[in-house]
Amino acid sequence: MKDYRRLTEDEVLQLKSQSCLADDWGNVSVAEGFNCEYVHHTRFSGEVKLGVFESEFTLPGGIKKHSGLRHVTLHNVSVGDNCCIENIQNYIANYEIGSDTFIENVDIILVDGLSTFGNGVEVAVLNETGGREVLMNDKLSAHQAYILALYRHRPELINRMKSIADYYSNKHASAVGSIGNHVMILNTGSIKNVRIGDYCHICGTCRLSNGSVNSNVTAPVHIGHGVICDDFIISSGSKVDDGTMLTRCFVGQSCKLGHNYSASDSLFFSNCQGENGEACAIFAGPFTVTHHKSTLLIAGMFSFMNAGSGSNQSNHMYKLGPIHQGTMERGAKTTSDSYILWPARVGAFSLVMGRHVNHADTSNLPFSYLIEQRNTTYLVPGVNLRSVGTIRDAQKWPKRDNRKDPNRLDYINYNLLSPYTIQKMFKGRSILKELKRVSGETSEIYSYQSAKIKNSSLNNGIRFYEIAIHKFLGNSIIKRLEGINFQSNEEIRQRLKPDTEIGIGEWVDVSGLIAPKSEIDRLLDGIEKGAVNRLKSINASFAEMHENYYTYEWTWAYHKIQEFYGLDPETITAQDIIGIVKAWQQAVVGLDKMVYEDAKKEFSLSSMTGFGADGSHDEMKQDFEQVRGDFESNTFVTAVLKHIEDKTALGNELIERIKMIDKTEIV
Repeated sequence: MKDYRRLTEDEVLQLKSQSCLADDWGNVSVAEGFNCEYVHHTRFSGEVKLGVFESEFTLPGGIKKHSGLRHVTLHNVSVGDNCCIENIQNYIANYEIGSDTFIENVDIILVDGLSTFGNGVEVAVLNETGGREVLMNDKLSAHQAYILALYRHRPELINRMKSIADYYSNKHASAVGSIGNHVMILNTGSIKNVRIGDYCHICGTCRLSNGSVNSNVTAPVHIGHGVICDDFIISSGSKVDDGTMLTRCFVGQSCKLGHNYSASDSLFFSNCQGENGEACAIFAGPFTVTHHKSTLLIAGMFSFMNAGSGSNQSNHMYKLGPIHQGTMERGAKTTSDSYILWPARVGAFSLVMGRHVNHADTSNLPFSYLIEQRNTTYLVPGVNLRSVGTIRDAQKWPKRDNRKDPNRLDYINYNLLSPYTIQKMFKGRSILKELKRVSGETSEIYSYQSAKIKNSSLNNGIRFYEIAIHKFLGNSIIKRLEGINFQSNEEIRQRLKPDTEIGIGEWVDVSGLIAPKSEIDRLLDGIEKGAVNRLKSINASFAEMHENYYTYEWTWAYHKIQEFYGLDPETITAQDIIGIVKAWQQAVVGLDKMVYEDAKKEFSLSSMTGFGADGSHDEMKQDFEQVRGDFESNTFVTAVLKHIEDKTALGNELIERIKMIDKTEIV
């Protein structure tokens, strides 16, 4: 705790001579080493504490300004060491300001009464008219919010979670705001009831009201020109710039919002990006990206999503108000000018093209295309598994995780194939086979969930899903058996046995976190019973699930071996494993070849249209190669070829390691 002293008579006289005023000089305390020289035209009101002014700030362009106070009114303010505060149009009231902070040309900074700084604000997410409100807090994760918004069928759980959030909000309520160390606030309008973390940079901002800016040294926050935020929380590492307008919004870690983006009653979690467009009542899970002016995202749940220009949804049928909602599961994307009339549910990693008004639910048919023709939704199941775009997306997300804060709020699983998506493929395969059985193998068109599926699409869908299941289960088995020299089938069986029973049954994607539903239910039961009663404990449970993902994943895969391959894991042999590995090799190589062919389309003659301006056909090709490179040396293409080579070798290595077992023992 810093020691303060009262001003001496000489110091008071000097300050008065430098045009300073005080309601009561006895209420002004200063740190040891305080020097009056750097305090001019300052008015003190209420209890004021001042640190030392010993250092200089070097500003862009090379100009230097010494720390100190100039042309400012302070009311009940504590100022840390080596701050520079000048040209405050009105005043700063009820704030603790850290050290090495620079505040210049600001209209007003104040806390008026008791404030929770954005904590506890209700965000009417998904349903514009309410009913799914999420209470914002500094520690809000996508997973917490998912439970709060969607598990309304468990009212006791919701009441408990609200109580936990309220406890946190009340604990952090204060009539005094804080501005951290090494903060810069320049050319800004009004800041009211806002808590600002270390190393934050606020420049040219219009208005900040009732919020928290959770900046820190490892992940500073930048708030830029023309920004207006009311009832908000902005998490570490995020950038909100260029006229963005937020009302009742939570911005997660390392998000970027700019270019006049506007949002109300929305939640944006890790690594989201929003530019130019508009959001209303959306649940933007990790990596939700929208860049276009004509794009409106409304009343929807998204994650790992890219919205094409002009993507729109409707939550209003002009009857009982804007009461509808929809979900696009992880990895689903929309093309330009796509439209969905909520309610609807789009399966994971699907692509939506055209206008869809029939409320389809394709959640059990992931990796599909939804194509509209003459107001009818046509479904092409599984086709996105062979898309080069899907593979590229899966590779880019981990690389684009810009979170620097060691305390991560969201636990993100990037796996394209997981128990979550593979369980849906099992269901999808059964659905397609049943459609085929009921409607007949020769039917040209099959109907499913108000969508149509062509005969060829249905058969291809079954094939695509089986390839993906082979790939996932084979991957899991190879990973489980790697690096061990087995002497007998029994050793293999023992190694295959799971380390835990957790993982059997259904899996869920809790907005980025993929986990067994049993574990989610266990946590929720704990919250309902009061055993889990703090935000920190809830987040720790999510962290544990994320950490144990691969252990749980193997348990699930182990129990699927019998279902898919018709093999009993208790009696499985090396030859059975070899059969699975060979099927896996075929699946991996087959899928990679499809991706390779899909990538080749990007280098076709039609893709060269518009290249080689004013030139011949040869010049067109040369121009194309100069800009885009040639197909064979494309980094993605070479990576696919290497993947084929590596996976083939990986499978062969396991086969070599176990192929002699059956020949050396009598099973």
